[in-house]
Amino acid sequence: MADECHVQSPRDAGLSEVQDRLRRVHGQLAAVISMIEQGRGRQDVVMTLSAASKELDRAGFAFIVVNLHSCLAGSGDGCAGTDVPTIEELEALFLSLA
Repeated sequence: MADECHVQSPRDAGLSEVQDRLRRVHGQLAAVISMIEQGRGRQDVVMTLSAASKELDRAGFAFIVVNLHSCLAGSGDGCAGTDVPTIEELEALFLSLA
């Protein structure tokens, strides 16, 4: 039997990166909860919250980009026919993360 080599599509690879970012945020938030429970200083807590917030924003932007790239590439993974986002919809998505 020959081993099959599974090659990830660019969309799958992009979504995998988004998931990795979200896992990091999950860990950072767990750390913040633990820090608060331990009575750690406000500076440590706020710095970790800030890092989690930035990572969450990056995950959101990456998610939009992966899906937009899929639309532009015509792969059909999320942008079939009338599902192609308008400029206004894209602007609203990006501004919701700003």
